Amino acid sequence: MGIDELLSLLEGVRAGEVPVDAAASRLSSPPIHDLGHSQLDTHRELRCGHPEVVYGAGKTPLQLVEISRALLEHSDRLLVTRTTDDAAALLCAEIPRAVHHPASGCITVEPPDAGEGEGLVLVVCAGTSDLPVAEEAAVTARMLGARVERLNDVGVAGLHRLLGRTDLLREARALVVVAGMEGALPSVVGGLVERPVIAVPTSVGYGASLGGVAALLAMLNSCASGISVVNIDNGFGAGYQAALINRTPQATKR
Repeated sequence: MGIDELLSLLEGVRAGEVPVDAAASRLSSPPIHDLGHSQLDTHRELRCGHPEVVYGAGKTPLQLVEISRALLEHSDRLLVTRTTDDAAALLCAEIPRAVHHPASGCITVEPPDAGEGEGLVLVVCAGTSDLPVAEEAAVTARMLGARVERLNDVGVAGLHRLLGRTDLLREARALVVVAGMEGALPSVVGGLVERPVIAVPTSVGYGASLGGVAALLAMLNSCASGISVVNIDNGFGAGYQAALINRTPQATKR
């Protein structure tokens, strides 16, 4: 149940169209949809503003179809992350309006009246090899209602590529900065803007990068202010956080 459905139910009670005991029965039902292999939280949207997101890795294509159909019984939107090509093909064949985002492995179903989103979340990507993680952040932020723009391949090895777009950097309400290797890009961006920066270390890099640990430690030790750091390759977490920042009352006054 989402906030719109709850308000409609309460309006129905007020108008005398829905009996009080029927409304109480709906509200007192456990917010769980039990599929056997999964127990879905059907009140997540009511509490948190967005329905439960499905982590696709490790789930079979059939499980993902069952989970997606069940979630869409309770909401008009869906986000599945980290799918395989086989799972994505089945989901798109079985779920109306499902869209595959191959760069990130995400599947989305947007509401029919979805617009371009509000505010601006800017996803800044250091290198082309970091794009899958950056795209996951971008898709996630858009699904949570943000207008999203991307700034790709602007890593510190060619700093002029970034400095030429400072106008766009300063327009954003929140920025997601994705980088592997030495992980220096978030510090540079943090020194150019007065907005929150969410840093995402990626597992891109040679041996001493330790699968993203070097970038993670560099970002955690950044001397720039206003930077938070998510886990290695966690584009979803960064996009989610940026979208929440983007829609706060303080941000919407910008």
